[in-house]
Amino acid sequence: MHWKRIILTTLLMTVAALILFGFLHIEQLPPKNSTPVATTDADDINGLHPAVEKNMHKLVDKSAAIGIPIIITDDYRSKKEQDKLYAQGRTTEGQIVTNVQGGESMHNYGLAIDFALEPDPGNVIWDMEYDGNKNGESDWLEVVEIAKDLGFQWGGDWTEFKDYPHLEMHIDW
Repeated sequence: MHWKRIILTTLLMTVAALILFGFLHIEQLPPKNSTPVATTDADDINGLHPAVEKNMHKLVDKSAAIGIPIIITDDYRSKKEQDKLYAQGRTTEGQIVTNVQGGESMHNYGLAIDFALEPDPGNVIWDMEYDGNKNGESDWLEVVEIAKDLGFQWGGDWTEFKDYPHLEMHIDW
């Protein structure tokens, strides 16, 4: 009887691990580093999650308050838009900018934004060394620190596919 319990426990733990692993493939993160959006289908989403939107506005305001104007270059993205980005550098011209197809991106669930610096209106830059507020620190990394304090995770921290403009929130639905 004891060996049956061991087999059953092992089987249940294996199934649980496989289920968890299956949910972990979202955005450009390697599967072992992601968070699932298990209860919401990308087709049901049509904008940013309210918490992400609220914190996005806080990020813009807090960055401006320390002399770093930023612009949000991307937020919610449909599966079709994601597939178009995925094709870039593969079947269409351009540089590869994502490793995930539609339905696998946190943008598809309204949980991600991308940003850039905007030192002058209409002048958008992705320069991680730029110090426009002249405090001796990278404006880019100052924005990232504000974002992290607001609960965002930064694509620049990823170990494989680094996505420096990308910020995402992992939220329980």
